[in-house]
Amino acid sequence: MPYLHAKIVQNNKITKKKEKNFVFCSLLRTFVGDYLNRNIVNKIAITLIFLIFSGVTASAQIHKMERRDSVDRTYNLNPVVVTGSGHHQRLKSTSTPVSVISSQEIREQGITTFDGALTRLMPQVSLAPNSMGSQLRLNGLGNKYILILINGQKLSGDISNNIDLNRINMSRVKRIEVLDGAASSLYGSDAIAGVINIITDQPTESLVSVANDLRISGHGVLTESATLDIYKDGFGSYTSFTHDRANSYRNNDLEYVKGSDTETQPSIAPLFTGYRASILGQKFTYAPSQHLALNAGLDYSYKITDRPDTNPDVTGGTDYEMRYKGLRWNVGGIYKFTQKNSLQADFTVDRFRYGKEYDVESKNHAVGDYVESKKQRMMEGQAKAILGLTTNSTTIFGADWRKDYLTATSGNIDQHVYSLAAYAQHEAKVRVGQGFATATVGLRLNNHETFGTHLTPKATLMYAPGNFRFRATYSAGFRAPGLDELYYHYFSVNRGKAQISFGNKDLNPEKSNYFALNAEYRSDVIAVSVTGYINRINDMIVKENVPVDDASRQMLMKEFPEMTQDQADKMASYALYQNSDEGDVKGMQANVSANLFRGFNLSAHYAYTYARTKSGDEWTVLERSIRHAATITANYHRSWGHYTLNVNLNGRLQSKTYYTGAYEDAPGFGLWNLNTTHTFDVTKWACMEPSIGVDNLFNRVDRRIDSSTRKYALYSPGRMLVVGLKIRFK
Repeated sequence: MPYLHAKIVQNNKITKKKEKNFVFCSLLRTFVGDYLNRNIVNKIAITLIFLIFSGVTASAQIHKMERRDSVDRTYNLNPVVVTGSGHHQRLKSTSTPVSVISSQEIREQGITTFDGALTRLMPQVSLAPNSMGSQLRLNGLGNKYILILINGQKLSGDISNNIDLNRINMSRVKRIEVLDGAASSLYGSDAIAGVINIITDQPTESLVSVANDLRISGHGVLTESATLDIYKDGFGSYTSFTHDRANSYRNNDLEYVKGSDTETQPSIAPLFTGYRASILGQKFTYAPSQHLALNAGLDYSYKITDRPDTNPDVTGGTDYEMRYKGLRWNVGGIYKFTQKNSLQADFTVDRFRYGKEYDVESKNHAVGDYVESKKQRMMEGQAKAILGLTTNSTTIFGADWRKDYLTATSGNIDQHVYSLAAYAQHEAKVRVGQGFATATVGLRLNNHETFGTHLTPKATLMYAPGNFRFRATYSAGFRAPGLDELYYHYFSVNRGKAQISFGNKDLNPEKSNYFALNAEYRSDVIAVSVTGYINRINDMIVKENVPVDDASRQMLMKEFPEMTQDQADKMASYALYQNSDEGDVKGMQANVSANLFRGFNLSAHYAYTYARTKSGDEWTVLERSIRHAATITANYHRSWGHYTLNVNLNGRLQSKTYYTGAYEDAPGFGLWNLNTTHTFDVTKWACMEPSIGVDNLFNRVDRRIDSSTRKYALYSPGRMLVVGLKIRFK
């Protein structure tokens, strides 16, 4: 329906909200925006593929003729990691398997968002975007069981238990480390499904470096970042600004009328919710000697949704946008006595708030009114000693203090809670036959203001003959109930029907036991690994519907005097947080990455996840879990003189996503993306890097008619041309 398509475009706030763009934005957007229709994109895609593979063939011929002038690059299959053990070591040396996404892989695929990096390169990760944040899942478990860190410090600020991933500044990412399974012995609460640690980069090669990176695609997708780095005599200043945006869209203009599977009506409710997001970051570092390094940083983030406005002629519009603001700052330092002995301390404050900003005049609100829904503040202090007490051992002692504040007007909460923790870990290596064995044991003692003390142990063993690694892991996890789960006191009326939810001060922490076996072969040419695991969770916290009888109806009316007798009489149940379910996740992961020949790398990753939950005596599939998922990446890189070509083909394939109750399962899909990068070292002090590619190469789109029970896993609007330009002055 052309009318509805035009209406969605009309409702984009691009036409109503003036925004300032960078210099290159208007030029590229003018070119791309005028020509991004399906027929032209099809022709461009075919031409692009032909030119790319022609270029690859030509490069092979040039390689034969001009061998001395060509330069190739291979993937580092043994990077330095920190998340698995708590101290820096090579990936093949850590006794706990860790998955790594490097900045090189992110650049080569043209990835500009954090969720794009995870889903394109990690099959065990899935995301479902909506106006309340991305629903992140790792190995079948949801966002509240995943601990997200930036340089080892927790990222706070959630929206209905979904961390706002737009707060992560991708222009500063050096690598992303993913630790599967429980990790509470090192990282404390929330680390049941795993830990995602974003390591940022502060380069020290140049006195001054300035860069601007822009990428534009269809449906208003634009990401631009600008950085200014200064480093001299141990002092570093790193400034960045990132702007990210996308328009709302839906892939079918119709929806089924509620209660019918035949009658349809038009709708403008977006499948993908558009947004405008910006991050301003500043970090200072100072190293007065080779022993001491200090740092201080601040990040301000802003995001607002961009949805169709309320329209009396069609369903799906809204009166307001969701607005999010975050302010995070930290100070820290490390003192190295020797290469193996150091002390470090960090202090972080993270503030986050969100609410409704009205852009349509309604009965109770004028345009521009803001109603705050939730305000969070977290303060965290960490101290850690890393000691090499013997030649072949590393010992860690640490302590954490954290205080969380929550004010939620919608849930009538104004509470705070603190926790204290002390932990120790010892890792020792001994020679065994032709190889060596590494054993690690760790223990963390947590003291929570509400729940008292809790112990979480960890034990790992690795045997390493030559290039082989065999690992066994046991680790315990726990998650303290959130302040909303403890103190929620919520009442609202939707279409005349009362909705009530209660927190529960008698909740117990969720606990887990994780077991894993891993076998790996790793060399400079190829890396192959297979991991099998079991993750069992007890006392899972869920919202349960409690039937309403006469006694509870009177209790509810006393708790919420604003509820009318008619509303109370219509209530059949209310929601209460309870320790009810058990979780059982079994899975297997297989990974291979190979530098097959000069400049060419091929990698494939597969994840099998069998996730269930038990309520009462009944086992059911864990909601939003995916049984099979795989990612495949082929990358070719070649340089001739001042020009470098990089061609990257990436695919994600996954089976259906499971849902429970009356909801349908979301069908599986296969999605392929192609990106080419062309680097020109113009002078010694300037580099230009244009890129062009195609997202969703084979135009896979879920065009089903929407309904109240329909769920989605594929959110792509179809094949889109992607162009970019990066300019760096050094």
